[in-house]
Amino acid sequence: MEKTFQPADIETRWYQEWEARGYFAPQGGDNAYCIMIPPPNVTGSLHMGHGFQEAIMDALIRYHRMKGYNTLWQVGTDHAGIATQMVVERQLEAQGVNRHDLGREKFVEKVWEWKEESGGTITRQLRRLGSSLDWSRERFTMDPGLSQAVQEVFIRLYREGLIYRGKRLVNWDPVLHTAISDLEVVSEEEKGHLWHFNYPLAGGEGFVTVATTRPETMLGDTAVAVHPDDERYQHLIGRMVELPLTGREIPVIADDYVDREFGTGVVKITPAHDFSDYEMGRRHGLAMINIFNDDAAINNEAPAPYRGMDRFEARRQIVADLDALGLLGRVDDHALRVPRGDRSGVVIEPYLTDQWYVDARELAKPAIAAVESGDIEFVPKQWENTYFAWMRDIQDWCISRQLWWGHRIPAWYDDAGNFYVGASEAAVRQENALPQTLALRQDEDVLDTWFSSALWTFSTLGWPKETPELATFHPSSVLVTGFDIIFFWVARMIMMTLHFRKEVPFHTVYVHGLVRDGEGQKMSKSKGNVIDPIDLIDGIDLESLVSKRTAGMMQPQLAEKIEKATRKQFPEGLAPYGTDALRFTYYSLASTGRDIKFDIGRIEGYRNFCNKIWNAARYVLMNCEGQDCQLSSGAAVELSLADRWITGKLEETRAAVEHAVASYRFDLASQALYEFTWNEYCDWYLELSKPVLWDDNASEAAKRGTRHTLLVVLETTLRLLHPFMPFITEEIWQTVGPLAGKTGATIMLEPYPQGGEKGVDSVANADIEWLKGVIVGIRNIRGEMNIPPGKALSVFLRNGDAQDRNRLLDNAQFLKKLAKLADVTWLDASDESPVAATALVGELEILVPMAGLIDKGAELLRLAREIEKLEKDLDRIKGKLGNASFVDKAPAAVVAKEQEKMQAQQQALETLREQEKHIRQM
Repeated sequence: MEKTFQPADIETRWYQEWEARGYFAPQGGDNAYCIMIPPPNVTGSLHMGHGFQEAIMDALIRYHRMKGYNTLWQVGTDHAGIATQMVVERQLEAQGVNRHDLGREKFVEKVWEWKEESGGTITRQLRRLGSSLDWSRERFTMDPGLSQAVQEVFIRLYREGLIYRGKRLVNWDPVLHTAISDLEVVSEEEKGHLWHFNYPLAGGEGFVTVATTRPETMLGDTAVAVHPDDERYQHLIGRMVELPLTGREIPVIADDYVDREFGTGVVKITPAHDFSDYEMGRRHGLAMINIFNDDAAINNEAPAPYRGMDRFEARRQIVADLDALGLLGRVDDHALRVPRGDRSGVVIEPYLTDQWYVDARELAKPAIAAVESGDIEFVPKQWENTYFAWMRDIQDWCISRQLWWGHRIPAWYDDAGNFYVGASEAAVRQENALPQTLALRQDEDVLDTWFSSALWTFSTLGWPKETPELATFHPSSVLVTGFDIIFFWVARMIMMTLHFRKEVPFHTVYVHGLVRDGEGQKMSKSKGNVIDPIDLIDGIDLESLVSKRTAGMMQPQLAEKIEKATRKQFPEGLAPYGTDALRFTYYSLASTGRDIKFDIGRIEGYRNFCNKIWNAARYVLMNCEGQDCQLSSGAAVELSLADRWITGKLEETRAAVEHAVASYRFDLASQALYEFTWNEYCDWYLELSKPVLWDDNASEAAKRGTRHTLLVVLETTLRLLHPFMPFITEEIWQTVGPLAGKTGATIMLEPYPQGGEKGVDSVANADIEWLKGVIVGIRNIRGEMNIPPGKALSVFLRNGDAQDRNRLLDNAQFLKKLAKLADVTWLDASDESPVAATALVGELEILVPMAGLIDKGAELLRLAREIEKLEKDLDRIKGKLGNASFVDKAPAAVVAKEQEKMQAQQQALETLREQEKHIRQM
């Protein structure tokens, strides 16, 4: 093994080896275990949320593969309708061409060309994370097999009456000219206005005042509404009001939806341009007047003076015209949540248009029952409440999109507007006995990307054919996903799979939190706090990091702000931490359901953990290579107390990891592995092995026993760690495994450690804990009294019982070596004790005589300086926290950090004062 661990030297090499040898494919076994990857967008690149999610899935797959399951991690990408179409359109625009110049067929060809040339970024990045996906089965939502499944589902749902075409309100993007899903709408608070308009009562008997944030929509009003119990307006219900600027009269209606406390308690109702108004309009049978065209400009349904105006231009003109008529009341500043398209950035309009819909209410019933019955379990369980809330109030699903890239809707129209659904034009003609002379044209729309994604668990396995893979791996075992797509993807998969397969798509849904920055802020490009996982793995210099973070920013001031913040946060760029350190950081943060604060300090700590494992392996090899470790010789062995103790601790750790993985507590699994590997194996057992291996008087059987234990425990630990840290464990195991008698080609196909016959040795456990307590007590005295670590000490023990005395006799060799003692003496109750620093282990007293060890005056002077420095620091922190302006304005995380600093300083000050007091008494 190399002297130092260099992840860049091993990661790509091992991944290529694993993939080339087919280790990621199902290996057979009695029980199947399958995870379907949430298909990333083909346009995408890896972000921290992806990295976290992939790390969780890979740990589960590697763990179950080693457990002997027939594992499949199904890989694939999503065609990402809007995102991909926009990427290619931008490329064409740079060449002075738009998609309409090319025509649909040529444009779609261009998209496929782009996909083949540039669509593999995300899959290359998945490989860098060590994801053991079965690449031989890679699927794409637009490949022929999945396209056939999509078409089959659409046709069958249509024929069952569960897909229909209707005119309803949708989220409309006026730039992209398509309906979009709620997930593609970003609503953020913006500053706006609340305009108050006076609508005259018909007959000239006064007016009612309505308030609106969108004045232009008043051209489409078809009623004003009041609450039925609002006494102020009881006399107006059923009356008519004049709708200014339009020459129309509209009724006053009563509806429980109206909030009596908002504005004047009277609201304008525009059913064609507001989702709540649309529902009210349906309840009251109101006319629905659409005043916009596809560009969100005013159409011919509106009065002539406003036709052709952009919606915001019309807003200004309408306000001015109402003001001129004396019908404009007050105008208030008003903060409101404005819906914008996540791709185009423009304000989204609720828009009445013809679209295709799925009858989701009917499909939801068995999907609700599947979770109620426990056939599908959410982890954490509270997400079931979110699922039920959505599903029990589900609306019909708009599945059509006005795009060219995607699964084209299998419907054909004749010139009379009749439509026919079928697999092809020929099939439509044959099934409906249509003559060849009847002109037909295919629907221009494509299906919502979520429609094909909803079929993911069974379409990827070959459905509608009944394949061996479908029989083996469906239902899948667990779905790992974020909470934000429980409705958009998870629920729809459950509905579709139950309908077409009559079985659930998966048994468990593991819902993880959002990955945030170290301060708890959501990661976003505009905040300059986005971290690319690949940069953490490979490292990146400061200038490249700054350039990457500010690339494409239209606002120079924002780019400047982000550059400044980046230079301050990462003055030397990012070091190459390697994949294993990043993955282990993810696991350490993976407590179920909570958002994750990603702190760079943690990954630095786990990079050190990798080094610790590497150095431990080098120590083991140095002592075991070429030596008799009793793996096949049959020679006698003598196991020391430490050998028996570490073997028991290994079994405790194995059981803890198994329990944690079964309950999806990856934080607890990583904690157990870290504590055992770093603290118990490396820090204690390796040191405890030295008195045996380096003692010329130790028997060969004892040395053989310790070498055997060193090697077997390390090899087992590597297998325990492998699902979480695949690269470093494989590299070390290639040398350690054969020494430990393993004949396999790779650690990833070795069996995961099972429960041992010996179990935990409780006697060895208690004796080693006693030994550790005494050693730590002596080390603490060294530290508190500033005694050099290399100085051999004389130590006395007293006030213990017979068991303590026996432990001292049995373990004096270990104690002297690890605590650096010249001698250790047991004092009886009648023995006089010297002036000494003391520590306690239960009732047992540890005494370290101070005579000749320290210069009392010099030590008191040093402590006085330390105390003075701490007092000044503490006064500064108290002053900051006592400043109301700082506490009120600073982020909560910053204030909390200062409070933690204050507590730490107070504790340190208390410790130094105790030391000072102790030394003065000597």
